[in-house]
Amino acid sequence: MNLWEAFVALILGLVEGLTEFAPVSSTGHMIIVDDVLFQTKKMFSPEIANTFKIVIQLGSILAVVVLMWGRFMNLLGLAKTPGQTTSAGPHLNLLTVLVGLIPAGILGLLFDDYIDEYLFSTETVVIGLVLGALLMIAADWFRPRQPKTETVDQVTYRQALLVGLVQCLSLWPGFSRSGSTISGGVLLGMSHRAAADFTFIMAVPIMAGASFLSLLNSWDSFTIDVLPFFVVGFISAFVFALLSIRFFLKLINRIKLIPFAIYRLVLAAVIYFGFLM
Repeated sequence: MNLWEAFVALILGLVEGLTEFAPVSSTGHMIIVDDVLFQTKKMFSPEIANTFKIVIQLGSILAVVVLMWGRFMNLLGLAKTPGQTTSAGPHLNLLTVLVGLIPAGILGLLFDDYIDEYLFSTETVVIGLVLGALLMIAADWFRPRQPKTETVDQVTYRQALLVGLVQCLSLWPGFSRSGSTISGGVLLGMSHRAAADFTFIMAVPIMAGASFLSLLNSWDSFTIDVLPFFVVGFISAFVFALLSIRFFLKLINRIKLIPFAIYRLVLAAVIYFGFLM
């Protein structure tokens, strides 16, 4: 790996880490930055370039696991999260998370090859940015004035399933996993923080599964010489995700979704008029 490749991996990891858990689409940002500035499909191969964009999300996943370690240990029955409600009160369990994962998990398995081949482009990302922004605006406008679900421990199976269905929209690059699930949760009566926490927890298994599938599908074109490129991107995504997650969780309850939606619309306009017309 030369210095230019290391720089590209570092920047794409930075973009992934800073945007993965904000409702702005990390995959969309990486596709745009790559297509406009770097074009890794020409540096390696389309399969390796697309796999890289998915696999470095594992760095962001690891950051979530580190920051929410007690929560995940509790879900697995290995520990109790400090301050969590007692067994007599509501608490998030592993089955609730699994219910939320089922819809996108099934569709992801069915359409993974199609998504990799046809939807990883700047044009499709611009469409996803706009449609996702409209969903987020609708969520803030039509949400219940008083959330029924203040914390993630109060999420019901029904809410988890419906949020999981909305999460299927994020299979379209640019739509944003966190944008779709937070919007869905807010419309279903969750507070913005509860919806964000649930989004982060669901992200770990579904992103790990997507990364594994992408690696499996492109394994024949994966060579040892691209490994350093992946490692640099992974470490970069992990570090910058650690820095951004806590900030985002404090921010989302204060400013809600519309400012992020406006950013998405502005970005879509800049990309469309600046690079696609």
